[in-house]
Amino acid sequence: MAALAYTLGKREINHYFSVRSAKALALGAVLLLAACHAAFRRYRGDDTCEYLLSSGRFLGEKVWQPHSCMMHKYKNSEAKNCLLDKHIAFIGDSRIRQLFYSFVKLINPQVKEEGNKHGNILFEDKSASIKVDFLWYPEVNGSMKQRIKSWTEGSIGKPHVIVAGAATWSIKIHNGSNEALTQYKINITSIAPLLEKLAESSDVYWVLQDPVYEDMLSDSRKMITNEKIDAYNEAAISILNSSSRNSKAKVKVFSVSKLIAEETIMQSSDGLHLPESSRETSAMILMNVYCNKILKPIDGSCCQPQPPLTLIQKLAFCFFALSIIGYLILSFIYRNNHRKNKPCTDMESGEEKKPVTNTSPVSTLETLLHSFFKLGLIMAYFYLCDRANLFMKENKFYTHSSFFIPIIYILVLGVFYTENTKETKMLNREQTDEWKGWMQLVILIYHISGASTFLPVYMHVRVLVAAYLFQTGYGHFSYFWIKGDFGLYRVCQVLFRLNFLVVVLCIVMDRPYQFYYFVPLVTVWFMIIYATLALWPQIVQKKANGNCFWHFGLLLKLISLLACIYFLANSQGVFEKIFSLWPLSTCFELNGNVYEWWFRWKLDRYVVFHGMMFAFIYLALQKRQLLSEGKGEPLFSNKISNGLLFISVVCFLTYSIWASSCKNKTECNELHPSVSVVQILAFILIRNIPGYARSVYSSFFAWFGRISLELFICQYHIWLAADTKGILVLIPGNPMLNIIVSTFIFVCVAHEIFQITNDLAQMVVPKDNATLLRRLLCIAGFFSGLLFLAAIQDQSRH
Repeated sequence: MAALAYTLGKREINHYFSVRSAKALALGAVLLLAACHAAFRRYRGDDTCEYLLSSGRFLGEKVWQPHSCMMHKYKNSEAKNCLLDKHIAFIGDSRIRQLFYSFVKLINPQVKEEGNKHGNILFEDKSASIKVDFLWYPEVNGSMKQRIKSWTEGSIGKPHVIVAGAATWSIKIHNGSNEALTQYKINITSIAPLLEKLAESSDVYWVLQDPVYEDMLSDSRKMITNEKIDAYNEAAISILNSSSRNSKAKVKVFSVSKLIAEETIMQSSDGLHLPESSRETSAMILMNVYCNKILKPIDGSCCQPQPPLTLIQKLAFCFFALSIIGYLILSFIYRNNHRKNKPCTDMESGEEKKPVTNTSPVSTLETLLHSFFKLGLIMAYFYLCDRANLFMKENKFYTHSSFFIPIIYILVLGVFYTENTKETKMLNREQTDEWKGWMQLVILIYHISGASTFLPVYMHVRVLVAAYLFQTGYGHFSYFWIKGDFGLYRVCQVLFRLNFLVVVLCIVMDRPYQFYYFVPLVTVWFMIIYATLALWPQIVQKKANGNCFWHFGLLLKLISLLACIYFLANSQGVFEKIFSLWPLSTCFELNGNVYEWWFRWKLDRYVVFHGMMFAFIYLALQKRQLLSEGKGEPLFSNKISNGLLFISVVCFLTYSIWASSCKNKTECNELHPSVSVVQILAFILIRNIPGYARSVYSSFFAWFGRISLELFICQYHIWLAADTKGILVLIPGNPMLNIIVSTFIFVCVAHEIFQITNDLAQMVVPKDNATLLRRLLCIAGFFSGLLFLAAIQDQSRH
């Protein structure tokens, strides 16, 4: 009964919710969300600086998340680069002095909080010509006004950034009297026009007063209450910018520190001054407000304007626009002709007359335009998600529950969709799809949860990436060894399938090829496998069966490949010289060098070779009928199977214990290329030695496995955000619902791109060699033009 209910349940789900209906629902959701976000931006404005300065929440204890945008964590070198030749002035009371010190420590962490607390403090970094001054003006009065006025008159060097604020001293000195508040309003009213005048050429920030922890205040500060502070803040907000009509000449109200203090003031040592972590957060916000528009960090979307379209992007959008228009016109014409050519009834005979028409050329053109029509709409969504400022973005924040709970969910779903395999051979197609599927889902959860900060998880995910490359070696070696097909058609089909989406994204999203590092990695390894087996002498299974000598010849080829890998791994200079040559450099450089490519290649340098060797040994054992691959049968005899299964479990657990005990990422990465194959082989044997395990697979995981490449690439821009540094926010204020909706759309888009790629591969890569060569010439011309346009863009940028 349980089995029957399980089967009927799956049928009901599949009957009422097909992939096509899911995609239609995803399209409707995208249009609705885009309209809502556009309306919200129009109503509230699209200045993310306002959100950064005024709203946000804590993720955990110390990580501040601004509303709708991402905050970059600036290093000392970045801060110096941004503030080069700049003068920053902090003017106010002891709380402003604390903020001054936290800001200065972003430039030089060695600075100590010492000196006259009730006097001016000057800081200078001569290497970068940076001056940061703290000016002691604890009250908003005539003295503060005179200092600000001197800047407007130009008698003293005008700072590029001014951070001001004061009130608690006025409350304390005047014992919280209403007369003091009235005088504060008068004084700030006289200062406001001067601040607004400064704001025309400098960045001016007025820091609102943070709340206090009244229970901890000393007797001399008991009159400083949160009620009084709120009254002073309301006065400042109502007066500042009241006379300003020029949006550029606006004093920015720094109210976010008030929100931060509300969460952390209980950790204060005296009830008045904020703990150090809170001040550091406020200083980092100030740095983001000023520096993001200058340095444009990828993971700092706050205060960054939308990047201008490049020439290549404009041409790409024109192409997709023409494709969409062309498809709509052709579809309209085709349907009209279809209506005209409907079978009509002969009045005399009563029989239907069917007009003879040849529609195959139109159908092919329509299919091509239809593919580009869908791809154009999808690329528009990519651009809106990760280049336009339409949708929101947030920083990642790792917790154990955010990684392990989703893992449990997908494991349960995978078990629910268990079915019998069509064949019971080791690493059959259904099993490898399942393997790719669950690994891809784990990697996706790893990326969105920010689990790379947790070293044991990082090391295990590194094995999953290695396992993908292991399958690359295993799969392509098996094909060439068994089929002996080294034709151009096969090579072009594989290269198109691997690279089509990435090439389109490089154009639309203005990113280098190496940015999508996994695709260059598998592409290069495919070409290495092909070259190893295709070069003379070509040794395939059919030839080797006649003479065992050919097996030794193939082993010699594989040993030569291993020697080349070892040499390049220990010769970074040679490796970098090879891939720094034009035109390879245009593909493998990232940020002006090939170090990232060297790091990625070296990290899994042996695992493709391990996959090829495993395929060779497995196919040799299979050919000699030394394996039992029947349904329900163990792979070897019971004694050998049990022994190998025990060893595999021990090896699997041993590797996991070692990976979990890693303390240094660099040292563990050094060992990873040599030892990752242990857990991969252990998993393969555990999964395939028992006959019952080899006879079933998870159709849920296998479905995701078939689109694993698209999932891996698409996540960069439409599930994650800011080029994987953050998380896309379609539904703000509800993280769980946001993940569900964005994941649903993301998976539907990935599946559609998978189908588009397959459709275009059949049209773009024909089987006829003469036609294929002509197409390759056209593609070579296309990439030559692309390189020429890219060179023009680089010159214009510099």
